[in-house]
Amino acid sequence: MLRVHFTSVDLARLRMAARPDALWETILSFHRLREKQAENIFGEWRSQTRARLHSEPRLLAPLVPQRGYFPDFLTPSEGVIGVEEAMEAVRATPAERLRTEISRLPAGRALPAWMRPMADGEGTDRALARLVDTLRDYHRAAIAPYWPHLHARIEADRAARGRALLDGGVDGLLTSLPATMRWRPPVLEVDYPVDRDLYLDGRGLLLLPSFFCRRTPVTFHNPALTPVLVYPLDHAAGPALVTPARSLVKLVGSTRSAVLEGIGAGCTTSELARRVGVSLASASQHATVLRDAGLLVTLRQGSAVLHTLTPLGIALLRGGSPGERPPASGAAGPGGRRIVGRSARRLARDGPSRAQTGGYERNGPVTSYVMPPDELPVVPRWLEK
Repeated sequence: MLRVHFTSVDLARLRMAARPDALWETILSFHRLREKQAENIFGEWRSQTRARLHSEPRLLAPLVPQRGYFPDFLTPSEGVIGVEEAMEAVRATPAERLRTEISRLPAGRALPAWMRPMADGEGTDRALARLVDTLRDYHRAAIAPYWPHLHARIEADRAARGRALLDGGVDGLLTSLPATMRWRPPVLEVDYPVDRDLYLDGRGLLLLPSFFCRRTPVTFHNPALTPVLVYPLDHAAGPALVTPARSLVKLVGSTRSAVLEGIGAGCTTSELARRVGVSLASASQHATVLRDAGLLVTLRQGSAVLHTLTPLGIALLRGGSPGERPPASGAAGPGGRRIVGRSARRLARDGPSRAQTGGYERNGPVTSYVMPPDELPVVPRWLEK
C-alpha cells in the first residue's frame, strides 16, 4: 500500500492535470501492449498498434520492464504540455540521473550496446537521441491516432472530479477518486504493489488520470520529485478505444476526422492543435475548412477563438442520429434551396459560390449556415482536400 500524507498546505495545493500526459500514456501503453491476457478495452488498439510498429518494442523493452520499476526520467513533467516538450526534456536528462535511475532496473537485465552509455553516465548524447527517436516513433504508432479519444475520456474524468470539488470541497474530490484510493484524512491510502509512504511536505499533489494506467495507481520512484499520482480511468464509463469511424475517415480524411473529434464540447485553436497533434497553423486551416462547410462555428473570446460543433458536425461525427431522415435526391444548397443535376455536381465538387451564399448569416466573426429542419445537405467532396 502507498500512503500519501497531506498537510493543510498540501490540500490547498492539490490540483488536477489539465490534459493527458503524453509520455505517461506512452510508457503505460507499452505495458498494455505486452499483456498476454488482452482486455476488451485494449483489444482493437493492441492489434492496430502492433501492425504499425517495427523495432520500437524491442528497443524500449530493456528500459521498460513488463512489470515493476521503470526510470522516472521517461515521464518528465513536460508531458502535460505536449509530446515534443516531453521529448526534449528526456533528451536533456543529466548523465548522473541516467546512471542512477537505470541502475535501479532489475539486476541481471542486459542492456543493448546503444544504451550502455546511459547506464555508465558517459557520452550519453547519442544514446539519448536514439531513445527519443524510438519514443517518438512508438508514440506516433500507439498514442497519436487515439489522442482525441484519450483527451475526451480524461476531460470527462476531470469534469467528474471538478463537480465533486464544487459539491464537497477537497474532501469531496479525494473521496470521489476510484476505489483503489481511499481518503482517510490526512492520508490518502492507495493500492500499490509495494509498501511505502509519500510525505508531500507542502509540495502539493498533481492528480493525473490516465487511459492506459490499469488496476493500481502509479507514482515516481524518487520521492524528491514533484509529487504526481497517476490513476486509472473507469473504462466501464466510456466507449472502447478505437480510431475515428472508418466511414468518417474516408469522407473527410484522417486529420479532419480527428479535428472533428478533437473539438468535442469546444476548444480553442491552440487546444485543438495539441489534441490532434498538428501545428497551430494547420489546426486553424482545418477549422476554417470545416467551418465553411457548416460543421463548426467559431466565437472570438478576447485574443482567442472558441470552436464548437454544429448539429450537422455532431451528426457527421456520430454517423447520424436515429431520428434523421435520409436526404432527398439532389444536393441541398445554401438557404435550403434544392439543387439538382449539373448544379448539384458543381456544388459537390467546388463548394458554394458567392451567388449561393444566401443561406449564410454573418454575426461578427461567426458564419452560420441556416438549414431547413427537413433537409440534410450532402457533405461535398471538397472537404476531402
